[in-house]
Amino acid sequence: MNPKNTSAYYGAAFLMATSAIGPGFLTSTTVFTSKLYASFGFAILVSILIDMIAQLTIWRIVTAANKPAQDIANEVQNGLGTFLSVLIISGGMVFNIGNIAGCGLGLQVLFGLDVTVGAWLSAGISILLFVVKDAGKAMDWFARILGFLMISLMFYVAIRSEPPLLETVHKTFMPDQVDFMAIITIVGGTIGGYITFAGAHRLLDAGISGAENRKEVDRSAITAIGVASIMRILLFLAALGVVMQGFKIDSANPAASVFQLAAGDLGYKFFGIVIWAAAVTSVIGASFTSVSFAKSFHPIITTKKNYFIIAFIICATLLFTFFGKPVKVLIFAGAFNGFILAFSLGIMLLAATKSPIMKTYKHPRILLILGVLVTVLLFIFGSMTMFEEFHKVISSSSPFLNVLDLLPQQS
Repeated sequence: MNPKNTSAYYGAAFLMATSAIGPGFLTSTTVFTSKLYASFGFAILVSILIDMIAQLTIWRIVTAANKPAQDIANEVQNGLGTFLSVLIISGGMVFNIGNIAGCGLGLQVLFGLDVTVGAWLSAGISILLFVVKDAGKAMDWFARILGFLMISLMFYVAIRSEPPLLETVHKTFMPDQVDFMAIITIVGGTIGGYITFAGAHRLLDAGISGAENRKEVDRSAITAIGVASIMRILLFLAALGVVMQGFKIDSANPAASVFQLAAGDLGYKFFGIVIWAAAVTSVIGASFTSVSFAKSFHPIITTKKNYFIIAFIICATLLFTFFGKPVKVLIFAGAFNGFILAFSLGIMLLAATKSPIMKTYKHPRILLILGVLVTVLLFIFGSMTMFEEFHKVISSSSPFLNVLDLLPQQS
């Protein structure tokens, strides 16, 4: 690995991983653990395999073509990239409202600040990263530091909850039940929507592309999935230890409940740190990646990208301030992530077969076949989940819920 590019490789990995580890990631992992118990380990194992196949495919193709995903899509079929960009940007904005809310919640748990004040302070910290001279390196280090912090705190909580490790290993390979919706949901939450492109576009932004960098790109992609998977496994073990001891997880805020039941008041404070770190890094990842998809709309977005990223963050914070957290819409967007992943992965696989786009790069046949299987699987189950969640949104009298109603209560 070229020492000059080391920061960018690991920065891309942690940007993708911390983009995945948001408030929704924490909640969905806890909810599925309380539903499936140790058998959720099987869903995590399958999702990691799917994540690896999809991520390696997308990162290899984007960097080999030396073009952002939307430009590759437009070369596959004119207009396809524009459609993909609209999906990614709109989904990124919805998620950013939820991420901003998570920032506010985290600072309220830690310091008793008003949620809105905490949201604006966190937005300000995010914006500072894009004001400094070398915003790319600042973003890389910020993601890496908070990524290590989250894993360290989660490791402590997992130990305190005393999960049944032998039973967990057994049920991971021989589950009592298999929940395909759980698999698709956590795949969508790990690499769906904008998330998998966060690292790939960061590598392009750092000038890393071409077949000569393939091994380093692979290593970065695998590291990204590894970091996100370690965090999910640790949270799964923490939640499993809690439920196996007979404690009831609070459905109003499952993740906070796990931290507090496992480690008491200190655990509750750790929850504040983890949800803030998870949310603020997701704000940065969603904003950076969404704007990277907007670059093709006008040259000024490329030359002034940091200003557009700052505007994206401010817009999400303003929407949160005036409308609160759109919980039901956020859940639908999470389900939609898996569908977007199937759509974008399918486009990348088509691009991999076109030599004018890929130049000298030849995508491995085994990855091509596995990629097609993953695309079909994600499309079928992702569509089912998406329409189910969409029905819940439109059947509701209001898709909005004030974030204060979701604040975990300390007992």
